[in-house]
Amino acid sequence: MKVHFIGAGPGAPDLITLRGHDILARCPVCLYAGSLVPTELLKHCPSKARIIDTAPMTLDEIEAEFVRARDADEDVARLHSGDLSVWSAMGEQLRRLDDLGIAYDVTPGVPSFAAAAAALRRELTLPEVAQSLVLTRTSGRASAMPEKEKLAAFAATGATLAIHLSIHVLEKIVAELLPFYGPDCPIALVFRASWPDEKIVQATLSTIVAATRDNPMERTALILVGPALGANDFRESALYDPDYRRRYRGGFVRPDGTIAEDE
Repeated sequence: MKVHFIGAGPGAPDLITLRGHDILARCPVCLYAGSLVPTELLKHCPSKARIIDTAPMTLDEIEAEFVRARDADEDVARLHSGDLSVWSAMGEQLRRLDDLGIAYDVTPGVPSFAAAAAALRRELTLPEVAQSLVLTRTSGRASAMPEKEKLAAFAATGATLAIHLSIHVLEKIVAELLPFYGPDCPIALVFRASWPDEKIVQATLSTIVAATRDNPMERTALILVGPALGANDFRESALYDPDYRRRYRGGFVRPDGTIAEDE
């Protein structure tokens, strides 16, 4: 018996991985986060599968389902939204499984920031504009931010920011970011990327609050900020430059890792 944690992706049913789909299709038990995972994915479960919505459940109740499945020798598909590596509440479940001696594995999923970037048709890192992406959030009821992880500290780098679970404090975020990015910096709000009711608002830091005043978004909307969202005059990558020598285009790798011309 094993518990299989599966990243269901950002919402569109066909954005689950093939591995995730195949595991889901063979597990006799499925625990899924009903508040965020589309029910269309449950069609991949076996016809007689035990399907349980964990949205109203406590951690103790979820643990009890793991124990019940272990006693029945039934594999469990544990379906979470997006990818499990961030803000998934998987860690506390893994700790319980370790204590119980129950085996588990993890299958990654398409994260929400990637789906949002696809919806915007934007690359979040561009040469000499931004080469870093910061995934962060603001403090909420579920958990406070560590003291050193202040939004201003990340903004000082000029990196692209993907701010999760924070749309309810949009005005506060704008006020914190303005001194670092300036009023003309692009910002995008993406709600339910890849879902049928996907919604996008694009503006600048100085105009975004007014743009959403009569069109508010719910808490799961993602905030993307940074110059890479609007840059069009960036330098082209050297990757495809005809004068750029690399191992796949007329160069070889020296022992020190540098690229040299073929002799």
